[in-house]
Amino acid sequence: MIRVIAIDDEPLALQLVTGYIKRTPGLTLTGGFDNPLDAVEFMSHQPVDLVFVDIQMPDLTGIEFTRSLAGGTKVIFTTAYEEYALEGFRLDVVDYLLKPFSYEEFLRAVQKAQRHIRLEKGALNQVEANNDFLFLKSDYKIKRINFNDILYIEGLKDYVKVFTVNSPKPVLSLTTMKLLESKLPVSKFLRVHRSFIVNLERIDTVERSRIVFGKTYIPVSDQYKDKFQEFLNKNFLM
Repeated sequence: MIRVIAIDDEPLALQLVTGYIKRTPGLTLTGGFDNPLDAVEFMSHQPVDLVFVDIQMPDLTGIEFTRSLAGGTKVIFTTAYEEYALEGFRLDVVDYLLKPFSYEEFLRAVQKAQRHIRLEKGALNQVEANNDFLFLKSDYKIKRINFNDILYIEGLKDYVKVFTVNSPKPVLSLTTMKLLESKLPVSKFLRVHRSFIVNLERIDTVERSRIVFGKTYIPVSDQYKDKFQEFLNKNFLM
C-alpha cells in the first residue's frame, strides 16, 4: 500500500482529492491538510510515499513545500495554473493535474506514481538482496564477510564464529545462527548440525559423517544427515 497525503487550502478541492484517494485500490490516505506547515510537521514523524499538493497556498507554496522534501517522497501537483508546469518538471514531480480534473485523470497520475515507486523499491531490493557478501558487527567494528571466503560457521549460544580462508582467527559476532542462516544463500551453505553451518563449495574431505576442514572435524547430525547426503549424491562420481 502506498501511503498518501493531500494538501490544499481550498476545502472543496481537498475533499475531492481525499475522496479520490480513498476510493483508489493500493492507496492509503494518512492525512489531509489545508496548511502545508501542518503537513511538514506530520511528515517529520510519519513516512509518506506520495503527496498531492496545491501550488498557490499561503505561508508555504506547493513549490516551496516540494523543495523542502527529502528524497524518496513522490509529488503530484494539483493546481489551476498552467504556468507552473515547467517548475514541476524542474522539481521532477511525478505529474501535474490541472484543476478541475476528473477521477480518470487522477487515476492516470496515480498509476504513473505507482510505477515510479515500484521501480525505486525494486532497485533497493536488488541492492539489499545480494549473493556475494554480508556485514557483521565484531569488536565494535562492522566487517564485510565475502561468502566465498567462509569455510564454516559455529554457533555459541548468543554468538557465532565465522571461520574464513583468509584469517587464522574467526570473526566473532553477537547474533544467532538462525538469523545468520537466513542471510546466507541456500545454494552455497547448509546447516549440518545445530551448531554448524558449512560452505558447500569449500568442502574437500568427508570422513565418517564428519566434514574435515584442516584439523577441525565438523559432525553431521542425524537431523541434517539426509540433506547433506542429498548434496553428496548430486556431486558423487561412482
